[in-house]
Amino acid sequence: SAKSDTPPSGGEPAVKRPKVDAEGSTKLPPIQISKSKSWDAEHTPKTPTERSERIRRFIEDQQLLASQSIPTAATPYVMETPKLSDAQRMKILITGGAGFVGSHLVDKLMMQGHEVIVLDNFFTGNKKNVEHWMHHPNFSLVRHDVTQPILLEVDQIYHLACPASPPHYQYNPVKTIKTSTMGTLNMLGLAKRVKARMLLASTSEIYGDPTIHPQPESYWGNVNTLGPRACYDEGKRVAETMMYAYKNQNNVEVRIARIFNTFGPRMHPNDGRVVSNFIIQALQGKDITIYGDGSQTRSFQYVSDLVEGLVKLMNGSYEGPVNLGNPDEYSIKDFAEEIKAMTKSDSKIIYLPKVADDPTQREPDITTAKKELGWKPEVHVKEGLAKAVTYFQSVLDQHGEIVPTGPEASKPKGAAGK
Repeated sequence: SAKSDTPPSGGEPAVKRPKVDAEGSTKLPPIQISKSKSWDAEHTPKTPTERSERIRRFIEDQQLLASQSIPTAATPYVMETPKLSDAQRMKILITGGAGFVGSHLVDKLMMQGHEVIVLDNFFTGNKKNVEHWMHHPNFSLVRHDVTQPILLEVDQIYHLACPASPPHYQYNPVKTIKTSTMGTLNMLGLAKRVKARMLLASTSEIYGDPTIHPQPESYWGNVNTLGPRACYDEGKRVAETMMYAYKNQNNVEVRIARIFNTFGPRMHPNDGRVVSNFIIQALQGKDITIYGDGSQTRSFQYVSDLVEGLVKLMNGSYEGPVNLGNPDEYSIKDFAEEIKAMTKSDSKIIYLPKVADDPTQREPDITTAKKELGWKPEVHVKEGLAKAVTYFQSVLDQHGEIVPTGPEASKPKGAAGK
């Protein structure tokens, strides 16, 4: 007998099965189309004048989007981009371009009117740092690891890819070495193929725990090849070697920037470095932790100064390595006191055991940068710190409590401020 579609008493409604014809084909009920007006019908221009006006507004919107950045929560202001002729506009690749320094370099080059391609695997970088350019026709973002080859057509390569914070680069030391070696080889291979000029973001860490103070580019360094920082220090040293090998053997145009401590907005609040840790701790009223007795010294430059130096080095004629840093030297203890006073914090300054291979002093000799690039820092440390404090306060307001990273190896945490 035929089965009824009526549900048994107290049970769930029976499933209504579609009818099947003699050939076994399923007959589905006809689709019911709503009689109400669709959104398209209501908003479709009805006259040629309305259509022309809509097209005009669309073109204006596209032109506006192609002339500036869009304000975002991470970058709540507008940056304008000029139009360059094809002869003037370059295609520029930035590896690690979604990171702290890289994203500021993106801003600089976009505001000069160039076409920028960012390559990043997002280990320490974050899309938030560049999302204000995502709509722009001159900007492209590629998720890619530089340890793998890539084929692109570019005029210049800024090779910034590599974790720069000790806890982050010590988290996976083998990967850190691969990034500095295989990654640099891949970028040099690309530069050779397309005849692009390449700049390597090297580091003051190649000087190790220096015995010469301040450190000139001619100093060969004092590095422990087996220490916890060696994966980064030695990786950058061999990357420099590879740069000049490609220059001498294959005529690749190369530039090398030895970057000293840099700070500013878009720093990762959990990178474990002095500026971020001290400010985050002070703003939250937590103990400000110094590893060692605080007598070790550092020099701090604001990120906009570094970016200016990188662009001048890339576009200049000088081919030797160049120190980019601020010679204004602070002891770690004095720096902690400065931040505590600036934030009006009640935090206590406490001293913990010294970190292995932590350099006792670090200050750049920038004679070469002044002579060859006409570059020197313009932003005073206190002025830069005020901007950094404002940035980190906004990160805390948005994401709540942040627990600073200690000196031990650590994977980047969370998305706050990245």
